Amino acid sequence: MTSIDTAQLQVAGSVITPDGSGYDEARAIYNGLIDRRPALIVRAQTTDDVVAALDFARTAGLEVSVRGGGHNVAGRAVADGGLMISLADMRQVTVDPERATATAQGGATWADLNIAAGEHGLAVTGGLISATGIAGYTLGGGLGWLMSKYGLAADNLESVELVTATGEVLLVDETSHPDLFWALRGGGGNFGVATSLTFRVHPVAQITGGLIAHPLDAAPDLLRFYRDAAADLPDDASVFAGLVHAPDGSGAKLAVLVAFHVGDADAAERDLAPFKSWGSPAVVDVGPMPYAVMNTILDAAYPAGSLNYWLSSFAGELSDAVIDTAVEQYASVPSPMTAILFEHFHGAVTRIGATDTAVPHREPGWNVLIPSVWTDPSTTNANVDWTRGTFSALRPHMQTRRWLNYLGDDQADDAIRNAYGPNYDRLREVKRTYDPDNVFHLNHNIAP
Repeated sequence: MTSIDTAQLQVAGSVITPDGSGYDEARAIYNGLIDRRPALIVRAQTTDDVVAALDFARTAGLEVSVRGGGHNVAGRAVADGGLMISLADMRQVTVDPERATATAQGGATWADLNIAAGEHGLAVTGGLISATGIAGYTLGGGLGWLMSKYGLAADNLESVELVTATGEVLLVDETSHPDLFWALRGGGGNFGVATSLTFRVHPVAQITGGLIAHPLDAAPDLLRFYRDAAADLPDDASVFAGLVHAPDGSGAKLAVLVAFHVGDADAAERDLAPFKSWGSPAVVDVGPMPYAVMNTILDAAYPAGSLNYWLSSFAGELSDAVIDTAVEQYASVPSPMTAILFEHFHGAVTRIGATDTAVPHREPGWNVLIPSVWTDPSTTNANVDWTRGTFSALRPHMQTRRWLNYLGDDQADDAIRNAYGPNYDRLREVKRTYDPDNVFHLNHNIAP
């Protein structure tokens, strides 16, 4: 790799070259399957550092990648031979309980925001895994437990401090650059570097949540029951389902429900009782907990550095064909860390128009996610092949719509267009305005 003269790159943070201390740590992201070597890493501490890094990349002719929380499964935060702008040291979260807002820097994770807001009894829709970065998650839409009550993270976004491709620092909101504000709520990292994001937060302290587990042989009947019972859920409640392995290392396959309720204890008991009492569950571990804790109960299943390959698509309904195909495919899953998940869309998230924000996925139904996770590199081909085979088997029973943040690194242009849906052409116009040279193209790209 050709050495680069960094003498003109003056930042408050650190500039790391391939032979420098901390290089491997700085280039590592959540998905251990991604092993790329940037020519230069700038660990920014300030917005001015981001401006300086972009200016240097432009002068040196380097591609630019951007790392927020580093949790994106496609690994687009890292590029061979490029300049990686890392926001990993920009994690400050400020909560204003009087205005009911929370402002997070671009490298913050949901654990950072959940804890800070939770101290004031406040919350916003956040990542199901607490290590997920706030910026990429929100720019891609941001689904989570609170979406049936308060919509997606993007629906609660009030403003973004954005550094554009030319190094201009913009405060983007509904009245200032409204076209760009529309695009940032679901258009991904196509338009600039989000150095801070401000959200509306809501009174959420104690919630009711947890896991209900059944043996895998109950899965066909459980998922049919779940499909029908979920149709009656109020906005306060959200229940996802999945085919998973027992966390005790036994390798036992399970069918699970993950329950969440933001209402009072009596309402939670009434609304969740059918899910807790159906059949003969092996485990019912549902009870009161802080909202921040709910967003950690799945963390152990997705450890940093594990190898990941994910595919997903939407199902308007959990048809018998979807259920039976998923159960049949899961019988041959090669990794004890892999799951098939059914994420339910209902309530507030579905009452926003498909073109009101850049997130088009507003129909009631399910996002069916196959997050394949493993640790042994020698089994990579087997795990990727199984994931693709399972997705192919399910696809005839699914819609073409795709969730942006679940797109893998090998997804073609049709998948990207299906993620943006009817908003693609308008997003392209915004891209032409704010990034006509496609500086920010190391993402699920909208070409200008």
